[in-house]
Amino acid sequence: QVQLVESGGGLVQAGGSLRLSCAASGYRFSDNAMRWYRQGPGKRREHVATISSSSYANYADPVKGRFTISRDNAKNTVYLQMNSLKPEDTAVYYCNLWYGSLNYWGQGTQVTVSS
Repeated sequence: QVQLVESGGGLVQAGGSLRLSCAASGYRFSDNAMRWYRQGPGKRREHVATISSSSYANYADPVKGRFTISRDNAKNTVYLQMNSLKPEDTAVYYCNLWYGSLNYWGQGTQVTVSS
């Protein structure tokens, strides 16, 4: 079965960096696009970044120039490098996959940015 497991969240000061990881299993990782979403306190879940199977990336406007999504097909892992973090980046970050007409989510990892 499909499993997505995020890690790498934590508490960081504004201006700092974190790298999130999402380890995937249960399907052919290299053939599928992967996405990161986030949900801040009292906010709707929002798209952060997508990476295609060919590693084409796109980003939500609030994170452009600061976040980088990447993938390692040998490790079945997608990453989100987050630099120049701001307090408004505080959220639970989720890994996401559309596969076989189903939408899969990881359990999320908390990122807290202090001012």
